[in-house]
Amino acid sequence: MIKRKFNRARKSSGENAGTTTTSSDVKEEEVEWEMRPGGMLVQKRSENCSDFAAMVPRFRVRVVFGAMRYEISISSQATFGELKKLLTADSGLQPGEQRLIYRGKERQNGDYLDRCGVKDHSKVILMEDPEFRERRLIEMRRNAKIQAAHRLIDDVLMEVDKLAEQVCAIEKSITHGNKVPELQITTLIEMLMRQAVKLDIISAEGDACEKKSLQGKRVEKCVETLDVLKLSNARIKPVIVTTNWETFDPPQAIAKWELFD
Repeated sequence: MIKRKFNRARKSSGENAGTTTTSSDVKEEEVEWEMRPGGMLVQKRSENCSDFAAMVPRFRVRVVFGAMRYEISISSQATFGELKKLLTADSGLQPGEQRLIYRGKERQNGDYLDRCGVKDHSKVILMEDPEFRERRLIEMRRNAKIQAAHRLIDDVLMEVDKLAEQVCAIEKSITHGNKVPELQITTLIEMLMRQAVKLDIISAEGDACEKKSLQGKRVEKCVETLDVLKLSNARIKPVIVTTNWETFDPPQAIAKWELFD
């Protein structure tokens, strides 16, 4: 790094061109210089200098991401971190998920493009960070597992809906004093228990776990209701329908004889 100091004299409005400036009228300014990759000595860049930033040339960088190809317009004095931000929209990867390779070497976010030798139409390779990719795959598998659990629970839910309707029908019949065949109640209990077994073998997590628990309680409540109805049904006396038949005496046969003289 090379540093030089320049003295700039400021003249007051009342002074002539030949007037000698005093030490108080002199402003000392320090300018820093840096060596560019091509060997050119230039003034060190300053983020606060808007005029200098406007003079910085732009170029297009070719980015290869698997089978995809992007061409990004960017300042020649931008950093690889800034390039990552521009690639987010095209690649779908957040800056922290990206790795940029140039000339066989991974570049850090703070590395400047021009200092690393990037020029117009230079090729940069974009890769997804392996750690983030592994996390994403784990998350995808987890989501797929949750969705599969939801589908299985929904199947059980549909069956429980049908069985719950039958429970309501039996309860209504017994409440009105109509005896129901005990086999019908027993069979319904067995069908509900089968759904409970299906719920037990479903591996669920997250909101699917709560959904599974809700259906399990629903099945349990239906079975408890049937157990109570089974006792009530046993106390109902069956209605015996009898028919009174009228009896008739058979007609007596009367023989009529003809008399012949």
